[in-house]
Amino acid sequence: MPLIPLVGHHALRQQLTDAIARDSLPASLLLHGPRGVGKQRLALWLGQTLLCTGPDNTARPCGACENCRFAGLLAHPDLRWFFPRPRLESDASASDVLDDLAEELAARASAEGLYAPPSGTEGIYVASVRTLVQLASRTPALAKRKVFVVGDAERMVPQEGAEFAANAFLKLLEEPPADTAIILTTSEPGALLPTIRSRVVSVRVPLLPERDVRELIEMPKFAAALDDTDLPRSVNERVRLAAGAPGTLLGAQSRREAMSTAASLLQAADGSVAPADRVKAVMSVGNSRSRGLFTDALDALTTMLRERARGALGRGDAGAALAAVRSIDAVQEARLRANGNVSPQLLASHLVRELSGRLS
Repeated sequence: MPLIPLVGHHALRQQLTDAIARDSLPASLLLHGPRGVGKQRLALWLGQTLLCTGPDNTARPCGACENCRFAGLLAHPDLRWFFPRPRLESDASASDVLDDLAEELAARASAEGLYAPPSGTEGIYVASVRTLVQLASRTPALAKRKVFVVGDAERMVPQEGAEFAANAFLKLLEEPPADTAIILTTSEPGALLPTIRSRVVSVRVPLLPERDVRELIEMPKFAAALDDTDLPRSVNERVRLAAGAPGTLLGAQSRREAMSTAASLLQAADGSVAPADRVKAVMSVGNSRSRGLFTDALDALTTMLRERARGALGRGDAGAALAAVRSIDAVQEARLRANGNVSPQLLASHLVRELSGRLS
């Protein structure tokens, strides 16, 4: 099915189309902004615009030419969308990567491009980076150019022994082939590797105004996706909860679960709950099959600790701020270990002890 229409960002879209008309659009772009504002959908729209071969007197993307039709179905061989996926085997081939992406792309296409955020264990691993670099060296299959969209680019995972692939990607960003455009998106530009940030032109994607949020939420497909959650049924309430970023509603339920687990772990570490509740907090992270939920909770815990550090600095309590920052280091170490074959409950137990020592 065709992707749900891109809503809003009219001024930014005009700037991008003007740059294309002037042949001044940077070859390597970074679209960054709040989570849920439609950065990846905007990137796909931009890719479709670059590939469009509609009449010169028609606004682009025209939506009717062959390139537009294939791009709108996520089926264009020259518009490649990379995004976080579960880790494949270390020796995975380009074919393995593309098959894995194709399966998820088919699911996203059937949902008209609506999808929940990736779980904490998903990333853009070296096999995907290697595949992207290989594809960039090929000639376009159908259009006159190739476009690569890399969503959640902060999830690019540095891996030991993968320096060649990483350097090749940096070289590609710095000097892409003349027929190639690369569009990265991120909600956390500070988490991107500095070597990546220095090689792209950054474009901020703002929050959507209420009228655009309402338009999107009232679309039947989007409304149906939200009906499968425990969100309020009222459109007005959904618009309020979206706060300019309607995409956040698609992952609202799992995010609330992650925040609840993170809050329980933090209370256990603070010593503000009974021993039985400490045990319950550790057990709540689940078993090894819940690894994605656990890493989501660790991400939420990191956010809570950052807020605690900012609050402490605002009060002039440097000691509490430092304790929170040091605690973030412990959470990040646990997150790295969570990618391995370690029980989330064991990691959570160890983390609570670590945080107790740092926050006390």
